[in-house]
Amino acid sequence: MGSSVSVVWFKRDLRLVDHAALTAAAAAGAVLPLVIVEPEYWRLPDVSHRQYAFLAGCIEDLAAAIAAAGGRLVVCVGAAVEVLEALRRRLGGFALWSHEETGNRWTHARDRAVRRWARAQGVAWTELRQFGVIRGPALDRDRWAAQWDRMMAAPLLPQPRGIAWAAPPEGLAAAGVPAAASLGLAPDGLRCGQAPGRAAALATLGSFLATRGEDYTRAMSSPVSGEASCSRLSPYLAHGCVSIREAAQAAWRRQREVPASSRWGAALRSFIARLHWHCHFIQKLEAEPEAEWRPFARIYEGMRPPADPARLAAWAEGRTGYPFIDAAMRYLAAQGWINFRMRAMLMSFASHDLFLPWQESGLVLARLFTDYEPGIHWPQCQMQSGETGINTVRVYSPVKQGHDQDPAGGFIRRHVPELAAVAGALVHEPWRLDAGERARLCPYYPARIVIHEEAARAAKAALFARRQLVEAQREADAVQRRHGSRRGRGRGLALARPQRSARANAAPGQLSLDLDPGPDHDQGRPAGG
Repeated sequence: MGSSVSVVWFKRDLRLVDHAALTAAAAAGAVLPLVIVEPEYWRLPDVSHRQYAFLAGCIEDLAAAIAAAGGRLVVCVGAAVEVLEALRRRLGGFALWSHEETGNRWTHARDRAVRRWARAQGVAWTELRQFGVIRGPALDRDRWAAQWDRMMAAPLLPQPRGIAWAAPPEGLAAAGVPAAASLGLAPDGLRCGQAPGRAAALATLGSFLATRGEDYTRAMSSPVSGEASCSRLSPYLAHGCVSIREAAQAAWRRQREVPASSRWGAALRSFIARLHWHCHFIQKLEAEPEAEWRPFARIYEGMRPPADPARLAAWAEGRTGYPFIDAAMRYLAAQGWINFRMRAMLMSFASHDLFLPWQESGLVLARLFTDYEPGIHWPQCQMQSGETGINTVRVYSPVKQGHDQDPAGGFIRRHVPELAAVAGALVHEPWRLDAGERARLCPYYPARIVIHEEAARAAKAALFARRQLVEAQREADAVQRRHGSRRGRGRGLALARPQRSARANAAPGQLSLDLDPGPDHDQGRPAGG
């Protein structure tokens, strides 16, 4: 077939619409669509069966869409360089197209290996953006929001018509998507995950913008109301079933239909702002891949000791003795999703109450999230742990959050059945039951693993000791220049609050023990939750 063939390597962009790499490849000649399932990736500590099951469904959906357009998706299993070299030997050369992926340390290293291979073999590899994330020296944080607006406002790329599909070479026509068990992945307790694929993604976006999203601003903080009122787009954005530009433009169209002062107007402003934050957080990891394992502010390295295995397990399994924490963790384990405020609360509890290093607790959450997006996840883990150097440290009160977000206790009783017999407000604080009542009503529910107020004060003291150092002030300014938000009014964005200087953010007086995060604490929430 020769070098006129363009191989489109689908990674986390599993769609045919608004796909820059596919559009460019189709214009260049014959297209061979390729997915590589990489066994080594699926042995990593931050991935899971639930993620693979969702991905597999999305790949099958993509294969059906390509078949409907007259082509055949090639699914190969193996290391990317080996698969691509096997293709080169059979095709005699090709051009390689893909999107720019901002993944974890492993995918970063894999892409470097593919780049070296491509240079050595004379294969032109073109990577194109699919998010509002800038790679390389072109990054200018002062102009970042404006470029995001321009990218989101650019016309959507329709599915290319009349693609000249290349026939898969003999010997590489795989049987299909491999079973999870063949990759060593065992079921992990997911009971109620979202349906994979583009049709489900479009239905989810459509229902959010038509009906579910009206109370978004007010309802997003509670796991009770958030299940329906949050957009629920996160797994589809993470796997590229829809593009973020599709979501933004659909929201802008809906904005034009509703009064700006209405609940819908407020909801859409919040949602569009969070699409912006989605890319803002991924940009942090793109600019500093080490953020997956090192704090942005190096002054915090080593502050927390290695994780206590018993504490980590109690938190991961939802048996800390704090009902709302345990209910949220068990809900997440069953659903593969939970709203942002609960994600922040869970991470805060692990980091401050249990003083676990975010690198270890972050792996637990990464595996539980079907929508795991490394570029959002790891900066958020750092932020909730107080190790960015520029963000206000908030320590959630698990009891207050329970009263605020689950006042009747129904969420707790549903997901922590050991407490089903505890009536009234005591379901939030079962330790207040006398010994006899506790033995009768909830004998199998554990005692509190720590006393929140004491643990929170100790965590605050440790963070305060680091933040008051002169070096911490210098680091905070550097982090702000490199990663901080330049909040402005982009197209439809609700980001008008003035940005404090990094030095002000890092000042010791700023480090309050915030047991009551206000409603704007969800300001930094990326879209999709």
